[in-house]
Amino acid sequence: MKHALKVLVVGGLLVLVGITSAGSVRAAGLTDEEVYWLTYMREEEKLARDVYLFLYDKWGSPIFSKISASEQTHMDAIKALLDRFGIADPANGQSRGAFTNQDLQALHDDLIKQGSVSLVEALKVGVFIEETDIDDLNAGIASTNRNAIKTVYSNLLQGSLNHLKAFVSNLANQGVVYEP
Repeated sequence: MKHALKVLVVGGLLVLVGITSAGSVRAAGLTDEEVYWLTYMREEEKLARDVYLFLYDKWGSPIFSKISASEQTHMDAIKALLDRFGIADPANGQSRGAFTNQDLQALHDDLIKQGSVSLVEALKVGVFIEETDIDDLNAGIASTNRNAIKTVYSNLLQGSLNHLKAFVSNLANQGVVYEP
């Protein structure tokens, strides 16, 4: 009986080690391009959230509050993929408006300046962010054959298309015609 219990315990530990190792193998199996897009999209979604939070504070327009909450959901979806594949989170510990990727940092700072000019400019910032996000999500989708990644990116893409429509509608309410 003791021998059988010992075998069961050792066997269980081996299964646990195998499961843990499989997660590492899966992470190690990602291409550099897949890792790039996952980390980039995590921070790009953060950029959208952070800019929209700033613009809500500046202008009080509900669109920025609503869409910033959606961007947090997008960030969480990408974070789940980073965790699943064992990839370090570039947004970990970063305060609002701070980014690991210096190109995104510069873009954030430029968008904050532009969006501070007027509500119309702030809405144009929203259009720009969503158009950029759509392009980048399409590139991310094209970079992978992994269903889990494609599914998340596809869901985020649909969200960005909806956000774009909302910003275009709000611009129209301000008398501005959207031109891609």
